[in-house]
Amino acid sequence: MSPSHRTGILYALCCLAILSAMPVIADARPEGSSGLSFAIWLTFWQLVAGLPLFIVELRRGAPPSAAAQRPSARTLAIALLTGAMFAVATYMYVVAAKRAGPVSMVIALQAYPLFAILLEAVLLGKRKSTTELGFTALLLAALVYLTTGGTFRVADISWWSAYTLGIPALWAIAHVLLRQVLMTTSITPNQVTVTRLVISGIVLLALQAVIGEPGALLQGFTDPTFQKAAILLGVAYYLELVLWFNAIRHIDVSVASSITVPTPAVTMLITVVVLGGHVETFQILAMVVICVALYGLLFAGRQARRAPSPG
Repeated sequence: MSPSHRTGILYALCCLAILSAMPVIADARPEGSSGLSFAIWLTFWQLVAGLPLFIVELRRGAPPSAAAQRPSARTLAIALLTGAMFAVATYMYVVAAKRAGPVSMVIALQAYPLFAILLEAVLLGKRKSTTELGFTALLLAALVYLTTGGTFRVADISWWSAYTLGIPALWAIAHVLLRQVLMTTSITPNQVTVTRLVISGIVLLALQAVIGEPGALLQGFTDPTFQKAAILLGVAYYLELVLWFNAIRHIDVSVASSITVPTPAVTMLITVVVLGGHVETFQILAMVVICVALYGLLFAGRQARRAPSPG
């Protein structure tokens, strides 16, 4: 299939809509219900949504050789580690939606590039230009402004907003590790997704057995409101992944990323117009500055890739 710029943009716009709605859906979990149970059920429904394509890919692919059937010990270790990371991140996502609120959470999630840049520098030795570092500093300042409620005072830190920053940190680590698997093996993105969902589900079930509320899983299963939110979020999460991978087959990652930058603004719009919620001034200011920083990072990164290499 030849790349289509228009198709890629359409896919990216769908990602923008889904990403904007996901925190609101997560917040729709009934008050007092178990966050861990909700994470387990949404992971289950995400896995259900991913299985049809997984089965189709297995049937279409040629029978793998015996060697190809045996993943290396390193690949297995990465699968287990990232599956556990995504399990914890999913649980944190569910909790943050309630505790920090959809708006503050979706703004804090924009810290992903900050952690990705740090990891690439530390683990992969990738150096960033002065311009990229400048926009990174601006992004960091905006996140401090958000987590302190617009005061920059340590005493005013919203610990739930700070807690939310752990989610993009885990995502960034897992994605850096998974990229190495995708680059060095024939495993497809959907196969990686389904595999990590199985591992995440096992980890979450283990957590439920150790620290979960007795009977919470069954209670969530029999609650229609709970299940509706879990199904919507699970399917939305999976669709966003599939649409994103399809988007970057047609357009550059930088272009797709630039389309999804206004995610917090759309979440704010949903919160105010659809749900009748309230948005604080400091949240709007933080969102604007973060959008400027993200667009700046995308532009600076593109310029750095175009610059001729020395020698």
